[in-house]
Amino acid sequence: MVSKLNRWTFGVLFGIAGLACATPALPASSVASDAVRQAMVVTPPPAPVVQRAAAPAARPQPTAQAQAAQARAAAVAQAQRPQAQPAPAAPVAALTARGRSAIVRATAYNSLAGQTDSTPFITATGTRTRPGVVALSRDMLRLFPYGTRITIEDLSGRYNNLLRGRTFIVEDTMAARKTGSLDIWMSTRSQAINFGARQVRITALR
Repeated sequence: MVSKLNRWTFGVLFGIAGLACATPALPASSVASDAVRQAMVVTPPPAPVVQRAAAPAARPQPTAQAQAAQARAAAVAQAQRPQAQPAPAAPVAALTARGRSAIVRATAYNSLAGQTDSTPFITATGTRTRPGVVALSRDMLRLFPYGTRITIEDLSGRYNNLLRGRTFIVEDTMAARKTGSLDIWMSTRSQAINFGARQVRITALR
């Protein structure tokens, strides 16, 4: 009886030990398939990091003092450039007066501010006053424009010896109130006074 009991006891113990040493159960087939699929997925490499160039530093704005200095420099450069002298009227304008003749009242003037303006040595066309220059009233300028070369004949005959053979050029104009008049430039006031006022015939040279 004891021996049977012992054999039964040993059998139970060996059965329990066998269960403990048994091969572990395998995972379900779906779990294994998912593991294989994940292993086959190729992970893309990380995107390269692009280093952006730093924005250029803003240029410093010129100060008000620097801007004023630049403006002064530009003004000095402009002032140093040669200024074009106003040219007399184109000779083409005088061509229409060739051969034209008119009788006008003639006087004489000098380079004095009281007789001209604040620039008594500069004519209306920008030239210098000199012997041979004459000024016409504005109504006569329509007939004998700037640049017209004329001869002058004193109708009294008194000054013809001084006027004969001379050529005068229209480069100046008279005050707006004057009409039908001519002014001959002379170098001295005494010459202008001696000439006085007289009737003359002016003729545009052909």
